[in-house]
Amino acid sequence: MTDYRVTQGEAQEDQVTAAIEKVTSKVPSSAYLAAALTSMAVSLSFKIAKKDHAALFVGQWAAPFLILGIYNKLVKLHGSDATTQAEQVEGVR
Repeated sequence: MTDYRVTQGEAQEDQVTAAIEKVTSKVPSSAYLAAALTSMAVSLSFKIAKKDHAALFVGQWAAPFLILGIYNKLVKLHGSDATTQAEQVEGVR
C-alpha cells in the first residue's frame, strides 16, 4: 500500500501564507471568541425582533469565528511551516 502522508519538512508554505499568518497571529485568541459570542448575541436580537433570516445569517458566523480562532492558536503554538523552523534551529547550532 502506498503511503501518501507528508513528512515534516517535505512541504513548504508560500510567502503569502506566511505573511498573512505573521499579521493574524498578533490577534489575541480571545478576539475570535468575542466575535463568536457577539454574533450569537446579535442573532438572538434579530430573532427577538422577528427577523428570522437575518438571525440565521448572523448566527452562522459563530462557527467560522471559532474555527479561525483554533487555526490562529495552532499557528501560534506550532508555526505554519516546520521547514522554516527546522532551518532556524539548525542555524542556531
